[in-house]
Amino acid sequence: MATLIRTLADHSDDVNYCAFSSSCLATCSLDKTVRVYSLSTFAELPYSPLAGHAYAVHCCCFSPSGRLLGSCSTDGTAALWDTRDGRRVAVLEQPGASPVRVCRFSPRGSWLLAGAADGSLVLWDVQSLKLYRSGKVKGGSLMACAFSPNGNFFVTGSSSGDLTIWDDKMRCLYNEKAHDLGVSCCDISSHPVSDSENGFKYFQMASCGQDNQIKLWLILFADFLGVQLKYKCTLNGHSAPVLACAFSCDGQMIVSGSVDKCVIIHETSTGNTLHILSHHTRYVTTCAFAPHIPLLATGSMDKTVHIWQLDLKQTCAGNTVKNESKVAIEDWSEDDVSAWLCAQDLADFVGLFKMNNIDGKELLNLTKESLANELKIESLGLRNKVLQKIEELRMTEISVSVPDEFLCPITRELMNDPVIATDGYSYEREAMENWISNRRSSPMTNLPLQSLMLTPNRTLKMAISRWLETQQK
Repeated sequence: MATLIRTLADHSDDVNYCAFSSSCLATCSLDKTVRVYSLSTFAELPYSPLAGHAYAVHCCCFSPSGRLLGSCSTDGTAALWDTRDGRRVAVLEQPGASPVRVCRFSPRGSWLLAGAADGSLVLWDVQSLKLYRSGKVKGGSLMACAFSPNGNFFVTGSSSGDLTIWDDKMRCLYNEKAHDLGVSCCDISSHPVSDSENGFKYFQMASCGQDNQIKLWLILFADFLGVQLKYKCTLNGHSAPVLACAFSCDGQMIVSGSVDKCVIIHETSTGNTLHILSHHTRYVTTCAFAPHIPLLATGSMDKTVHIWQLDLKQTCAGNTVKNESKVAIEDWSEDDVSAWLCAQDLADFVGLFKMNNIDGKELLNLTKESLANELKIESLGLRNKVLQKIEELRMTEISVSVPDEFLCPITRELMNDPVIATDGYSYEREAMENWISNRRSSPMTNLPLQSLMLTPNRTLKMAISRWLETQQK
């Protein structure tokens, strides 16, 4: 379930974008400002709002460590802000001074990518604050971008409907006509998925556009094979252009926001609709999942940002939120390790661990000697703190996950009295009865139900009972 827990109404004009770090939420608006909130209290930070842009702010993003906040504007610039005191660190002027529509930090925080209305895109070196590479899409404005998990490649989406894959030398590697009426947003999940055809690890990418669609893709980033983009499926449900899409940190959900004023959360593995949120009164322009806690932010032209609490029935392993897939610690990605560091109040080490490619397996193998000699952590107290947290991870027992088919699609809880609805799906009886008391559509397809009849699913109930018996042995 998704519960609205807070509404932020501080902007005086349309909200264009929102972004999370491990401890903060940033929002930006047509009112020329960026606002920054604490995730612990949702109180606005003392230095907020940030008011350095001359015109509307279109996008904002945090660096991987959370120490820098990037923003970009119609004024033709991208800005870098210090999140500790709100000080503006740099103003980066787009070549040609075209309105900058989108910006993203690379996964290691080395670069800031900025894309503009004239199709130009720039990689800025965050350390030197100098232009590193520049390029341009063919036709249309640059509306969307996303980095590969290793930061060696990135994808852009344009108003002409193209998705383009680039390498870090700004060489165009691949181009795909994805949305007939223009791409409005794209995102890449940091969690790989296996492809049964050839055994390679692909990453999921989502794109959305003015054609009312969300498309899921499988993308392979490999230096020796080049890049490959494979269409996976289309997620329907919106009745108007889709303006925003974003993966959850584990890649198992994708959220979208639309001109139809609705927010839809889909399950990526099945394409099933998990939630439809309709609290905004105007176009939904942005949506984002928090990196390691079950929160969702959605922003709209109604000048508000809604904060949603997601009840995912998650278990915590060392305070790192893991969903029902129960990813083994040794299978954690570098991003999972970064999220774990943030949850342990060790966010200062995110950049260091990413620089050394510390994934779950490497994390579990760290010793006092490797922390001191290889990672160069000089403080004995900090080394001991990191080792203590790692030891807690080693002691963590990860329980067997509940098979997805045993979970009610509405509540995401183990079913006790499963019934089959006329849409062909099984639900917990009480949850489905509550659902159809308010509406006559399917929770999974959003299509009208031919009948409100619910038939007991005795076969599924017996299978759940047998599974429960095996867990008690």
